[in-house]
Amino acid sequence: MRTLLITVLFFCAGRVIAQDSLSNMLDKEMATSTATKKQYTYATFKGTQLVNSRTIETLGKHELDFRVAHRFGDIGGEYGGEKSFYGLENSTDVKIGFDYGITDRLTVGIGRAKGAAAVRQLYETSLKYKLLRQTEDGSMPVTVTAFGNLVASSMASNAKANTPDHFNNFSDRLSYTSQLLLARKFSDRFSLMVMPTYVHTNYVIHNDQNDIYAAGIGGRLKISKRVALVADYFKVFRNKASTAALKANGLTFYNPFGAGLEFETGGHVFDFTFTNSTAILENQFIPYTTTSWAQWRFRWGFNLSRIFSLKKNK
Repeated sequence: MRTLLITVLFFCAGRVIAQDSLSNMLDKEMATSTATKKQYTYATFKGTQLVNSRTIETLGKHELDFRVAHRFGDIGGEYGGEKSFYGLENSTDVKIGFDYGITDRLTVGIGRAKGAAAVRQLYETSLKYKLLRQTEDGSMPVTVTAFGNLVASSMASNAKANTPDHFNNFSDRLSYTSQLLLARKFSDRFSLMVMPTYVHTNYVIHNDQNDIYAAGIGGRLKISKRVALVADYFKVFRNKASTAALKANGLTFYNPFGAGLEFETGGHVFDFTFTNSTAILENQFIPYTTTSWAQWRFRWGFNLSRIFSLKKNK
C-alpha cells in the first residue's frame, strides 16, 4: 500500500511538467502531417500499451514515458475470494520502466519486472520502430510498427537441473520477443490491431519449446472524450507433443486475454484491467499463462503512464 501511495504522489508531482504533453504530441503530429503532401492518421491508440500488449504508437522525439504496471492475485478460485480480498492483497507481477523517443518513429526502453513464472528478477531492453503510417486518403491503409525486446534474469540459479531457473551460463538467462504490429484506425472511436509474435527462450525444461509463435488481436473503442474500452487476446501455438508432455507433468497453458477501461487525464494514461495473465512481459505471459478465466483465475491490474517532455523550449 505504501509503494502504491508513493507511486501516486510521484505522478501528481509531475503534473506541472507533463500536464499537456499528450496534447502536444498530437498537435505536433497534426502539424507534421499538414506540412507534408500526405495526411497521416494520428492517435490510432491513446498510449503505447493496451492491456497486456504493446500498440503501434511510438513516443515523440525527446519524450520520456515513465510506466508502472501491476498485476494482483486471483479474484476467485482457490487463491482468490474474500480471504485475499479478491486478489488485492497479493501481487503476481510488477514492472517499472522508462521509454524514450529517439525520433518520432524510434522508441527505446528499459525496465525491471518482478516476473511471474519460475524465472524472476527480470531486466528488459526494447526497441520499437514505426515502419509505415496510415494515410487519410487510404493509399496506406494501416500503420505498421516493429517491436523487439531482450530480457535477462538476475536471480540466483537453481541448483536442480531441468528446472526453468537453472542456468549453466549467462545465455541461459536470456529470452527475446519479436512482433510486427499492424493497426488501422477505422474512425475516431474505433481502432483494431493484429500482432504476429515470436518468443524465443534460450533455456527451457525437457519437453518445452524454445520457440513459441502466437497471433494477437487488440482493439480500442472510445466511449467518451477521455474514456475507452480496451482489450487484447493472443492465440498461442504450441506443438501437440509438447503440450501433452507438459500437461502430464501438471503444466497446462492458456491463451492470455485481457480487457479494461482506459482513462486519459492530462499528462498520463491509466488503464484499469482484468486479465488471466499473471505476468507483464511478453516473454512470460505469451508462453507461460497458467491461469484461466473459466476457473475464475483472473485478476485486477493497472497500467499507468506519465509522459514528460525533455525537449528544451526555444
